[in-house]
Amino acid sequence: MTANGWIQILFFFAVILAVTAPLGAFMYRVFEGESHFLRRPLGWLERLVYRLSGVDGREQSWVRYAGGLLGFSAFTMLVTYAIQRLQLLLPFNPQKLGAVEAMSSFNTAASFTTNTNWQGYTGEATMSYLSQMAGLAWHNFISAAAGIAVAVALARGLTRRGEGRGPGTIGNFWVDLTRATVYVLLPISVVFALLFVSQGMIQNLAPYAEAATLEGGKQVIAMGPVASQEAIKQLGTNGGGFMNANAAHPFENPNALTNFFSMFLIFVIPAGLTFTFGRMAKDQKQGWALFGAMAFLFFAGVSVAYWAEGGGSPTIVNSLGVAPGLGNMEGKEVRFGIANSALYATVTTDASCGAVNGMHDSFTPLGGLVPLFNIQMGEVVFGGTGAGLYGMLVMAILSVFIAGLMVGRTPEYLGK
Repeated sequence: MTANGWIQILFFFAVILAVTAPLGAFMYRVFEGESHFLRRPLGWLERLVYRLSGVDGREQSWVRYAGGLLGFSAFTMLVTYAIQRLQLLLPFNPQKLGAVEAMSSFNTAASFTTNTNWQGYTGEATMSYLSQMAGLAWHNFISAAAGIAVAVALARGLTRRGEGRGPGTIGNFWVDLTRATVYVLLPISVVFALLFVSQGMIQNLAPYAEAATLEGGKQVIAMGPVASQEAIKQLGTNGGGFMNANAAHPFENPNALTNFFSMFLIFVIPAGLTFTFGRMAKDQKQGWALFGAMAFLFFAGVSVAYWAEGGGSPTIVNSLGVAPGLGNMEGKEVRFGIANSALYATVTTDASCGAVNGMHDSFTPLGGLVPLFNIQMGEVVFGGTGAGLYGMLVMAILSVFIAGLMVGRTPEYLGK
């Protein structure tokens, strides 16, 4: 461990803390239909979506809201399945990759629909550019938007006091889905995709390149629209790498700056939604209480991970003839180092993102325990987009209920 490493970790959290309130306030105005600075430049796109899809914008009960979510998810899953199965016949496939096997296609479609993004394939050897863009990157947007919509709907159900919107209504799923995509996910993704390209992340539709090796052989170098997918992959806490090596690949994560941006994108919306919830509850302390609980668990995890990885394993290190205490660099990229690898592992498993810049099975026993513990926490340490907020709200409701039983009072949360 070094002072420089701790400074980097603290700086990362300070940036997240700095943007939580402004982003949270912006999302509150977006989802509650109030005026905001993107309404004028992007309002036409929202209205076009409603016109083409026939959305009337009327408030829905939880049954209709849930029905819209499930129906939409099922339909989009079938679309992504079909794209993979037909990719040999579709454009943007310069490598002429064949159709993805049926069970793999089904598994991938289900995984990306649920924002799990688990991959049982090698990205650059399996998926065409169209499958990556129209299937996977598209799902990165809509599954994240659906998660945000569910969180906002739950927050409305907990905080509304019958403001004349109709009995038992919690908003409109199609409106929340559209606004999350148009005003939150798309603008941020465009900005950071450009930043990623400026730092050397590739973004093209060119065929794979061939390079001659020093031994006289040939090496195939994968190409593709990586930067655009990486931005929403991180922002939507989706995970899933364009390349098989995920964020350890230099085309997906070229340097320390892109590594920082990636971690920032993973946490920024989950953190902002805690402030949004406080605004909706008309009691900002409620939002900061959720943020504080998440922050405490985050710091506990990253402190243990960095301490363990920075100290290394005396048994392993001494077997190599190196003095203990130099840290464990096994499975880590030298361009990130121990501090940023431990921080990335903590952030990505806190948010259940799935992106990795180092191999977790190469961590020390205690260092590797942190990602495992975070996964078992079930997305409550900031968590995924939307999932972190409603996961922590469930914990808060259970805590209030148990505490109420212990002291003999009627359990009550936000007056309900």
